[in-house]
Amino acid sequence: MPPPDSYRTLAAPSQAEPPKTKGSRFIGDAFRARSADEALAHVEAVRAREHAARHHGWAYRLGPDAPAPRSSDDGEPSGSTGPPILREIEARELYRVVVVVTRYYGGTKLGVGGLARAVGEAAGAALDAARKQVVTVRVPVRLAFAFEDTSPAMRLLDVFDAEVADQSHSAEGTELALRVRRSEAEPLRAAFVEATAGRGRVIG
Repeated sequence: MPPPDSYRTLAAPSQAEPPKTKGSRFIGDAFRARSADEALAHVEAVRAREHAARHHGWAYRLGPDAPAPRSSDDGEPSGSTGPPILREIEARELYRVVVVVTRYYGGTKLGVGGLARAVGEAAGAALDAARKQVVTVRVPVRLAFAFEDTSPAMRLLDVFDAEVADQSHSAEGTELALRVRRSEAEPLRAAFVEATAGRGRVIG
């Protein structure tokens, strides 16, 4: 199954802190992250900001066709922190997102189940507080055509969801650099060859 043409992510960072659970504070921070390095940089920034806390569980999920998501319990009981955070991200069908949940221990043990519920609540609250946006996945397509084929070539831009990134002109004609919705790239290339009766060139 091909990856989707668009995905939901965060438009801006957000933070939420639900009421204490048996004296323990749980602070959820959610960020947009375009790569694993960027996600881990957000984790370290929260760790530095909340340096008095001992545990900063986290999870991230990148693009729809990116490597598998990752999570960490950061010293909490296995499966009590990272996986619950990841479940909250996945439940909202979000991508390119990292969530960090900081815990300040309140003196009463919660057990694995209680800890997982509290962590999930903080992660979910942070994600729900964030503004969302839909990002369209586009790929580059380059076309070249003679001046007499300008009209049929340019009409394709109205048919397909294509953005002109750059264009140049020479004695031979025009070269267009487009950004096209991923699922439409191959159909556009085929339609271009047909519209120009094979005279146009698909460069990329």
